Parts: sequence; C-alpha cells; structure tokens
Amino acid sequence: MYEVPITFLAIMLGVLLVLSGLFSGSETGLMTLNRYRLRHLAKAGHRGARLAEHLLKRPDRLIGLILLGNNFVNVAASMLTTVITLRLFGESALAAAAGLLTLVILLFSEVLPKTFAALRPERMAFPAAFVYWPLLRILYPLVWAVNLVANGILRLFGLAQDRASLHSLSSEELRTVVIEAGAMIPQRHQKMLLSILDLQKVTVEDIMVPRNEIVGIDIEEDWDEILDELVNSQHTRMPVFRDSIDQTIGVVHLRRVLNKLARNELDRDSLLDATRECYYIPEGTPLNTQLLNFQREQRRIGLVVDEYGDIQGLVTLEDILEEIVGEFTSDPAALVKGVFAQDDGTWLVTASANIRNLNRKMGWHLPEDGPRTLNGLITEYLETIPENGTSVKLNDYPIEIVQTQGNAIKTVRISPRLVVHRKRHEG
Repeated sequence: MYEVPITFLAIMLGVLLVLSGLFSGSETGLMTLNRYRLRHLAKAGHRGARLAEHLLKRPDRLIGLILLGNNFVNVAASMLTTVITLRLFGESALAAAAGLLTLVILLFSEVLPKTFAALRPERMAFPAAFVYWPLLRILYPLVWAVNLVANGILRLFGLAQDRASLHSLSSEELRTVVIEAGAMIPQRHQKMLLSILDLQKVTVEDIMVPRNEIVGIDIEEDWDEILDELVNSQHTRMPVFRDSIDQTIGVVHLRRVLNKLARNELDRDSLLDATRECYYIPEGTPLNTQLLNFQREQRRIGLVVDEYGDIQGLVTLEDILEEIVGEFTSDPAALVKGVFAQDDGTWLVTASANIRNLNRKMGWHLPEDGPRTLNGLITEYLETIPENGTSVKLNDYPIEIVQTQGNAIKTVRISPRLVVHRKRHEG
C-alpha cells in the first residue's frame, strides 16, 4: 500500500466516497418510493419500476445488501484515509484526518444524497434497482446469513418478516391522499371521491324521505283520485297501500301501467297485478352497504323500518347516488326543498327539513349529532313545543319559530347572514 502513488490513493478515496453516497441515496430513494405509483409504473411495463417493486417485496434483503455495500466502502475509505495521512503528515494528523473524513462522509455521502433522494426518489431508486438486482444474486449467501441473524433477533421481539406486508390505507388515510392530490384530481371529482368515502358514515335515516312525506297510492281511495295521482305523479315508482303506509301492499312502476292507462283498460285489479312486493331496509344501514344491497337485489326503492317493523321512511337508489354526485338538478332555487330566501336576507325553512341536507347544500353548521330534522332539534333543545315568535340560538344561528301546528313546528326563520358577519368580525 505504501508503494502505491498518493494520487491513485486519493482517486480511490474519492470513488469510495461517491459509492457511499450512492448507497445512502439509493436506500432513501427506494424506501420513500410511492408504492402505489410504483405498482402502476410496474404494470405499465417500466423496467426499473418492476425491479424496484421486486426488491421491495423483501426489504430485509435489500437493506442488508445496501448496508453491506455501504459499510464496506466506508471502512475502505477510512483505511485509505489513514494510509494517506500517515504518508503525508504522520501519526500526529490521524485525529484531524478522522474528523475531516467524518465530516465529508456526513455531508457528501449521507445528507446530500439522501436529501436529493427524498425529493426525487425515482431518479435514485430506478437506476439503483438495475445494479442491486444482479448484485443481490451474487452476494445472496452473505446477505442471507446477515438477514438470518437479524431476523432471528427480531423474532425475539415478536416481529417476523414473513408476516410483513404492504399496509392498506385506511379510509381516513385515503381521504388525506385525495385531499392532498390537489390539481391532479379535478375539484368536482375530488368531492365525489370524498363523498364515496363518507357513505359508510351515513345511514339510510340521514337521507330517507320521512313517512309523513311519502307519496303513494291508497288503493282504497276513489278510482278517479287514483287515476289523477298516476297521471300527475312526479315519481316513476310509488308505494301502494291500504288506508295508511303501514299497510303497504307493494311498489308499482308507472311504466308497467301506462299502456293500460292510455287504453282506458286500467282498473284496481290490474293495478294490483302490476305491483311488486316491497323491499324493506333496516334502520341504521350504512349507505355503502345499502348501495350494494340495491345492486344485489336489483331494486331502486325501499322502505326503511325500525326494530319493531314500523315504517320510518323511504329511500331510493337516486338518493344514494345524489350523495356522491350531488343533486340531479341545475336549478339553484330547487337545491333545497322547503327553503325560501327572503328579501331581508333570512330564510324561511320548513321545520321537517333534514338538518344534514341543510348543512350540505346551504353551507350551514347546525348540530347533526342528535335529531335529524329542525323540528326535532328545536323541540329537543327547548324540551317543549314552542309558541309562535319564540326565538332560540343553535350553534350561533338565530332561529325564530314562525308557525306551529298541533304537536310540531311547521316553519322557522333562520338568519345565517348574521352568523357569517359575526364570524368575520371575530376573525
């Protein structure tokens, strides 16, 4: 070694430091790769991505190979530094040379390459995969021996490599990915994806038509009234019942009776023959589950029942789809049923309106952790049926009772503009 020219030793030291940086940077690059993008590139035929994906299937072997190479070049660099220092400056400069080498390795072989790899992982990882793939084959016996010892120690702490797998994203983690995708996903598509993730948090009660608002056909009514309901119906499917919705017979699709109706051949018996048996939905069913149930049962409408079998409301496939894509209407005035803008900036709202729908479509923040309607929310808060003119404040929203009827509130006045003004003032 003492006969080798100093220049050659210096060049070798530089090469070793570069190799150390490549080992360090490639390790960071491979470990910080986006696994889902990596899988996509591999399926698309990217050669470097395929090799990287295969290497990352056994990260213990990959890390063992990288650390073997990195430690080898670092030890070799330390030996060369010692030889060069002894030949040029003597033993008195060994401590200074060791400190200088540590600083150079830390800066140029660790921090800089790892930072670059963290910012541009694919530029470091994919070329390195072409090197590590054959190198792992060559050094496999040594890597296997190192991993045997390391994995044996890990098993003492309850960690086994054969149980390791790529962790799936939870719904909240996937939500974060969608939100942080930014411009890569159009805003409307982003809202749709987030709405799909929210389906499991929403139940059929949150979107159902309450039983007192269900539009159906009472088969016991006068026949002329039934015909008028069929002709003027805004729905393609309607429940058929006797006297009340609790005695539902089935659901009729108007398309099945229009031909007979046009030929004046429709009567009660033919209407009942065209009626299909009801499909019932247990209350508390999440929307994602119910969407699959509709698909499996080939249904588009169902009646929500409680634990006693009493009908609570009605849900359609369209209601669930609107939770994902929004209302199937372009008329702003029709976005919220039962909400009417007033000239003074307040809103007259039907008290039977669903609170969740109001919050979503009006941008309000009324409490959703209790009753599902304004009537229920206000009466629960006051613990009584209020008189006309009574005012309350819920979540800083001034609400005035405009009309009550019997045992329920019919209409309220909400002043959201005052809330917005107050929030801006406080901000």
